[in-house]
Amino acid sequence: MSETILLDGSHFTRAQLVAVARHGARVQLDSAQLKHVQRAADFLAEKVNCGEPTYGVTTGFGSNADKLLGAHRVRDELPGSREQVPQGTLMEELQHNLIITHAVCVGEPFAPDVVRAMLAIRINTLLRGHSGIRVSTLEALTAMLNADVVPVVPAKGSVGASGDLAPLSHLAIVLLGGGEAFYQGERMPGAEALKRAGLQPVRLSFKEGLALNNGTAQMLATGALALDTLEYLLDLADTAASMTLDAFAGRSGALRPEVHALRPHPGQVAAAAHVRELLQGSTLVDIPYHLVPRFKSWSAEAWGTPEDQALSFDISWDWVPANQRHGREAFYARFLPFKGGKKHQPQDAYCLRCMPQVHGAVRDAWAQACRVFDIELNAVTDNPLIFPDAEGAQFIEDQVISAGHFHGMPLALAMSYVKAAIPVLASISERRLNKLVDPANNDGLPAFLTGNEDGTDSGFMIVQYTAAALVNDLATRAHPASVYSVPTSANAEDHVSMGANEARHVLEMVDDLGHVLALELYTAAQALDFRQEMLNAARRLAARGDWRALAAKVANAPREDHPSYAQFVDEVQKLMAALAHVGDFHAGVAVRKAHDGLRQQVGFMHRDRAMDGDVRVVCELVRQRALQPE
Repeated sequence: MSETILLDGSHFTRAQLVAVARHGARVQLDSAQLKHVQRAADFLAEKVNCGEPTYGVTTGFGSNADKLLGAHRVRDELPGSREQVPQGTLMEELQHNLIITHAVCVGEPFAPDVVRAMLAIRINTLLRGHSGIRVSTLEALTAMLNADVVPVVPAKGSVGASGDLAPLSHLAIVLLGGGEAFYQGERMPGAEALKRAGLQPVRLSFKEGLALNNGTAQMLATGALALDTLEYLLDLADTAASMTLDAFAGRSGALRPEVHALRPHPGQVAAAAHVRELLQGSTLVDIPYHLVPRFKSWSAEAWGTPEDQALSFDISWDWVPANQRHGREAFYARFLPFKGGKKHQPQDAYCLRCMPQVHGAVRDAWAQACRVFDIELNAVTDNPLIFPDAEGAQFIEDQVISAGHFHGMPLALAMSYVKAAIPVLASISERRLNKLVDPANNDGLPAFLTGNEDGTDSGFMIVQYTAAALVNDLATRAHPASVYSVPTSANAEDHVSMGANEARHVLEMVDDLGHVLALELYTAAQALDFRQEMLNAARRLAARGDWRALAAKVANAPREDHPSYAQFVDEVQKLMAALAHVGDFHAGVAVRKAHDGLRQQVGFMHRDRAMDGDVRVVCELVRQRALQPE
């Protein structure tokens, strides 16, 4: 049985919104708040009966606000006017027409989770009791959500002030028995969807049309769902970076807590701590340089035992002669004079070393947006605002106040920040991926992560191309919509937020960010397998105790009659002892869990194969949140 969430207008959380939108939770209306809802509706009815002019109730909207509704329809005197007789009063017609004329969005419909989120947001804000909607209408809207009648809401058409008028009208028109809706997976007329769900259409009363379509529900819904996905992807980005760092046998100094205490941006501190946690148990990070061999193409003579003859690679080191160690004596006092896969440098490339700073900055952008969205989830965003019990009120303007809470700029600017951050997270992921496949920079791994003995294999070469294309596409979409207002309603609405476009862009962009991270994980898993197998092959070779077999893997060795040969033999034996006395080489516990989850669906690529299926599977694993360690 699905969860039921109690809405009271003041305590709705993003987690609850996600539960309603994506997990089918039902909503229940707080009975105490319904009294406030009815009080505002009764107040409006009283003022109408007294003949008080009220914006959006007895006047037109927007640039028509100066038009007062009369006692009868002037157009009744027009020729042919009796051919279409409207139902209800002028005030009811005003609300009805507001919805049916504003439902003019275009494009593909929003996914059901977005529309369910919009409905839940609208219900919650109306519960505050400052909108003038009747309890019966609010209950009808709630019944539509709980019956999973999902209005068809085309994605494009809101300028983000006066709120999301057009998309919210698509939401409300189904409540009136118009428009289209999805019901039980089938698209149909709104009236038919209501009928199948056992619901009746609603005739709107005073200000109810305005209450239903004047607000920030679309931008809030799309942005909140995007933030939910981004929260997961931030953790996944740390997982991908950790797998890549393990695959590089990288350095952990840049992650240490005392380092980040000196620059304590919250996101940065959190990212560093999370990666340290993910790498716990790793025997790859911080291993001595001399233990790491580099990849060498396989040959039939590469290995002597049946176990190792099954390997698809060879390994090698270069010996550094004594006459080339001048000025570096202190280094070679700590490390044996063998150059393998790891460069002799104390720091990794920026895409690894600066990962906490970059991932952390994106985390901070996400956190700022969450702060803004958490406020908006329990805000009243329609207009005018009803204060039926305002103290000292002398005129209706003291109790029915026109304001601008529908203006989406707080959300728009928060989304602009996130919008700029998403390509940054994707870009550093692509740089790590590129480093993994580039033989000049991948610390001894094979070029494009394939053996390519015959020169016919491309390996993971084009995976990086796709990641690069996605990063470029994300970057070109990062321009903030919020900086470009296009006035509407004959300049009555002369500054708008474009927050709906901003949030919709972000919701679309997080999908492609997920694809980039999926490609990094796909590539890092291949690299990690190579690194572990190469190191463990070296360890097994050393454990057999035959220093000559290990020496055969070392290039630049002196001849037996050379004066430095004895020194070479001594140092090879020390390398053998160092390798023989370490345990199994493996990644961190959490990294291994993510790696194993991927490998259950996608195997190691020994030779070129069609990769489109692999990519689809890994992207789907990311979408399903199946690779994130708990």
